[in-house]
Order: sequence, then C-alpha cells, then structure tokens
Amino acid sequence: MPKTESNPITLGTRAPDFILPDADGNLFTLAEFKDSPALLVAFISNRCPFVVLIREALAEFAREHAGQGLAVVAINSNDGAAHPEETLERVGAEVKTYGYGFPYLKDASQGVAKAYGAACTPDFFLYDRERKLAYHGQFDDARPGNGKDVTGADLRAAVAAVLKGEAAGSAQTPSIGCNIKWTAGNEPSWFSAAA
Repeated sequence: MPKTESNPITLGTRAPDFILPDADGNLFTLAEFKDSPALLVAFISNRCPFVVLIREALAEFAREHAGQGLAVVAINSNDGAAHPEETLERVGAEVKTYGYGFPYLKDASQGVAKAYGAACTPDFFLYDRERKLAYHGQFDDARPGNGKDVTGADLRAAVAAVLKGEAAGSAQTPSIGCNIKWTAGNEPSWFSAAA
C-alpha cells in the first residue's frame, strides 16, 4: 500500500484562514472556532485505509475533548470527480455514519490543503489559543495491518499539553497515510506522484 508522510511544517506557523462548506450548505471559517483554546484541523478521507482505521476513534476523541475546550474541524481535499467516494455528498454521509460531532468540510479547490501544506490523510494540525501550530504529527502508531491498538496516544498527549498552555513537545512523529488525491494539473510543487 503506497504511503505518504506529512510535510514538515514549522511549529509556531499561524493557521491559514479558510471558508469551506459542509454537506448541509453551511460555510465555516477559521473565526468560527475563535473561542476555543485549542483547534485541531484534520485532513481526512472517506476511503483511505489509514483514515478508515482511526475514524471511529477520531470521532470519540473529539467527543471526549469537546468539553475541555478542543475544537475540531475535518477537511476533505481529495478530487471528488476522479474519486466519487470523496464528493461533498459522501462527506455528509460519513458525518452521519461515523458520528462526527465536528464540521467535516469540502475543499474542492484544494487551496486550503495547499495553504496548510497538507500532504496525506490523515494529516493533523493542532493549534494553540493564538492559532499557532503546536503539533503536527500522528494520531498514534497504529497502521493498517500492524496490529497496534488505535489509542490516539500521540495526539492525546499533545492536546493535553496545549490545553494546559504548555508546549506539545518537539518529539513529533509525522503522520503517514494516503496522499491527497490532487486534481490533475493542480498538484503542489512538493507533491511526488510516486507516493
């Protein structure tokens, strides 16, 4: 199974703004989450085995941390024309099927994925109160077929630190997953088709 690692992004980088729709036609921007002391932006997919493995745990993770001040927003940037399971309609179906209690948005232009430097699904960006990047790493070390339990341990530790106003730590293992399915001709300069 081809794997892509998340891009190195400098900690402290500010969260790029966005305006993206959910499947119900609601538009969301970065400002929607301004009152939350921490924000997780997760680039995910409806079909990638790396996301399929963790999606129920991610939904539970978001529910567990909602009362502690963590806001979560998921973004699907995959080419919906070439991959019909990644359309806005299917994004809405995923929300209902897997109980996502957070907005799951469609980045049809793929401009938001480029602005964030998102490379794979899942790709996690955790921001502090000032919306500076505090953590950009894996959910945990579970991968399809490796037999490890899905715990969210790495992201859980980072969120706990950020909610306490502390640094998430410098030991951040990159996320690994399927590459974002770029629309032909829209690939960013750092994209490698071999992945």
